[in-house]
Amino acid sequence: MRIAVDLNRCQGYAQCAFLAPEIFAMHGEEALLYAPEADEAQRAKLAQAAAACPVQAVLVDAVDVPAEAVSGAR
Repeated sequence: MRIAVDLNRCQGYAQCAFLAPEIFAMHGEEALLYAPEADEAQRAKLAQAAAACPVQAVLVDAVDVPAEAVSGAR
């Protein structure tokens, strides 16, 4: 599974780091670190982390998402 985080959109709420600490971690107060690849076994935690993001910055399986959906353009 591929993970992408729109770091321009991310506001550092750290909900993803709380729900999936093996994938996401805060570095300092605002910088988010994350593993861009995850095991299929972590899908449920990743789905919760993505859903919990207040600004919807976490994308799971972003490889299949069209470029206009990632950029927000329509």
